Amino acid sequence: MKKRSCVRDFRDQVTDPKLREEIRDFIRQEGQHGMIHDQFNQRLRAQGIDVDMLERIDRFMLFGLLRKYNSAKFTLAVTAASEHMTAIMAHSFCNRREVMEQADRRMRAMYTWHAMEEVEHKAVAFDVMQKVAGVGYLRRIAGMIHVSIGFPLHVFLVTRYMLKLDGHRWWKRPAIWARGLWWLYKPGGLFSSVLGHYLAYFKPGFHPWQDGQMASYRVWLEAFQRTGDPVAAGEAVQASAA
Repeated sequence: MKKRSCVRDFRDQVTDPKLREEIRDFIRQEGQHGMIHDQFNQRLRAQGIDVDMLERIDRFMLFGLLRKYNSAKFTLAVTAASEHMTAIMAHSFCNRREVMEQADRRMRAMYTWHAMEEVEHKAVAFDVMQKVAGVGYLRRIAGMIHVSIGFPLHVFLVTRYMLKLDGHRWWKRPAIWARGLWWLYKPGGLFSSVLGHYLAYFKPGFHPWQDGQMASYRVWLEAFQRTGDPVAAGEAVQASAA
């Protein structure tokens, strides 16, 4: 989802200089994020993956459904909720060595950079939602419920396509799905370990920075400032993971 467009809807109403600067940084980061994904998608196309079809699904879900039939305030609430989801995913991905252990170090660098980016601006959409748009608790929670349904559905559609593309026959896929879901949601699994972070969003007084910065962010930032190399920074995070 092009999250910057949902924040941009309210940019002209922002009077706080600090928040205006954070919005500029957010939009710039999301733009860089988009450019990297475009380059990555070109590699996927070269491997025969129908990226254009997947992007059409994204555009339909954002512009054909969400923004067409809902208010700007609700789409901002969805954006704030999705930012919280990606931030807690960043926590789980970077703190669990097993997640990226078998990945190519260049892919590990890209996904680690992406995770750090999500952590850096995780509160911007939330602050605009509360301080500028005046979104109340019920609409905020409705946004999270929307994301909690829509995001897994999107992941399911993409994963189903990728399993088919990898040559897994339909009768073998249920076992693959079962192993993956168990890995994610078993006691101590990838997502069950961050359940508390997810549920915190439903507290009336919640704010994304209540949890502070994750330790792996400081590891990544120190390594990148020292070397200027995102691959080295990604490897430093991987080495620090449990």
